Amino acid sequence: MRVRYTDSSRKEASHDASETVILLTPVSEPLVTRADTALSHLPHHFQLVQSHKQFHPHVMVVPVGSVVDFPNRDPFFHNVFSLFNGKRFDLGLYEAGSTRSVRFDRVGVSYIFCNIHPQMSAVIITAQTPYYAITDKLGLAVIRDVPDGRYRVRIWSEHALPKTLTGLVREVTVRGSASDLGIIPIRATADLLAHHKDLYGRDYDPVIPATPAYEQ
Repeated sequence: MRVRYTDSSRKEASHDASETVILLTPVSEPLVTRADTALSHLPHHFQLVQSHKQFHPHVMVVPVGSVVDFPNRDPFFHNVFSLFNGKRFDLGLYEAGSTRSVRFDRVGVSYIFCNIHPQMSAVIITAQTPYYAITDKLGLAVIRDVPDGRYRVRIWSEHALPKTLTGLVREVTVRGSASDLGIIPIRATADLLAHHKDLYGRDYDPVIPATPAYEQ
């Protein structure tokens, strides 16, 4: 099954339309049962790596109940936290070469930050469906092995307000592996991760001189 996302606020054909998430949730009972079975067979252990003061990958979708490791591969401390929808947690300050983990047991969107480095951000979407995909740079997403039937389509984009995304929710019928949802236009009206507070709801402190173990 194919779907293409476009940012209708941008005119240039070469803009990066990646990292928009498309999720299909079954709406009829037989398909719900089948989806739950498929979900249980997906991997449930992932990594969100901290390296060069960035999270890799920036956007991740995991099945509900998954464990995500947060390895610190930088030569200084990080403090990973999330205080928003989805999973709320604070991993505390931990050193280079160490790893801490979180179980994502609640469906929703978790915005991930570092309490030391304001430029670091990521998104983990916890899904109750095995039918999802993340768009490539052209805005194309392919969701494989979707059984025929009725589904509710939900979309997440870092550059759209929640009310915009709510307006894009729809029901579709899938018939055959060649089903195509066509183009879904999304007007970019926000940058959800650009201006965030620290763990305590305050602005980040100014950059301080770096030391080998604790770097800004």
